[in-house]
Amino acid sequence: MWLKNITLLNFKNYSSAELRFAKTVNAFVGNNGAGKTNLLDAIHYLCLCKSYFNPIDSQQIKADEDLFLIQGDFDRQEKNEKITCGLKRNQKKQFKRNKKEYDKLAHHIGLFPLVMISPYDVNLIMDGSEERRKFIDNVISQTDSNYLDELIIYNKHLLNRNSLLKQVAVTRKLDVTLLQILDEQLIVSGNKIFEKRKQFLLDFIPLFNQHYSFITEDAEQVSLNYQSQLNEQKFEDLLNQSIEKDRILERTTTGIHKDELLFAIGDMPLKKFGSQGQQKSFLIALKLAQYSYLQKFRAFKPLLLLDDIFDKLDDHRVRKLMEMVSHHDFGQIFITDTGRERVLSVFKEINVEVTLFEVENGMIKHA
Repeated sequence: MWLKNITLLNFKNYSSAELRFAKTVNAFVGNNGAGKTNLLDAIHYLCLCKSYFNPIDSQQIKADEDLFLIQGDFDRQEKNEKITCGLKRNQKKQFKRNKKEYDKLAHHIGLFPLVMISPYDVNLIMDGSEERRKFIDNVISQTDSNYLDELIIYNKHLLNRNSLLKQVAVTRKLDVTLLQILDEQLIVSGNKIFEKRKQFLLDFIPLFNQHYSFITEDAEQVSLNYQSQLNEQKFEDLLNQSIEKDRILERTTTGIHKDELLFAIGDMPLKKFGSQGQQKSFLIALKLAQYSYLQKFRAFKPLLLLDDIFDKLDDHRVRKLMEMVSHHDFGQIFITDTGRERVLSVFKEINVEVTLFEVENGMIKHA
């Protein structure tokens, strides 16, 4: 699978743009703030129906304009697929595949798999457990069309149970029958998600270890560990044991919404004891493992987007990484960097052709 072209209208800092891409490596070069990352984000929209950086769609519309439009043609298993995403202010986002609008955006997820590596990913390490659960859910959702539906169902049941607990705090009366119904619904959905997450990590961790070992040449030992309350006890028992605590706090304190993915270097937390370079290598290995996982379970190669990844990596690791993603089992690649000569030098050294686009103040030219 690869993206043949893209057209933008009033998207972020672009009034209009039309680009044709190579099947292999495409690089956007220019100063910070020129709009390089916005091009990657437009590609992310076409594949995953949303921005990588900002969940508010209306904020992607160029200042003083009323709408944005992104359109691209993909070659997917030797068949042309036209994807269109558009939004008018104060209206619902429209998303179409071959001119036919989706009933549910979730039906698009996974058809055009994509992996993005960005400085923004440091949130995976530095922020709370929700970011790491989102990472797990994002990868599984691109390979399992039912998983996203199950997450939506679980969150709906969780919201209902929490509403009941808040109501109890006001009325001082607990509807035991209703609580049992809500618990049963939560348990059925939660167990399904737990089993899928557990199987995902069994498949994912060896891929991560392989990529980290390659990038760092076995410089240090790192680990991923999936932590879930359901590893220790049945969900039903957890809910029963925590009911008094839940009533006091007015929310559900046990379940898969408390799952965590622990990152460690040696036996110590990566967040506290990993250097910037080690954290960067960890994140890149994590995302390359995501790529390998998606390729394995989707049977074709995802797009790989690398936003300013030369930052905080030494020249040796940059060359090693570029050689790996250019020569090995990877497909179409999009890169951003501030240094035109650096990009040309890296790819010349590893004997890989790169298609270069120069970006300046929302204007793009083929270099």
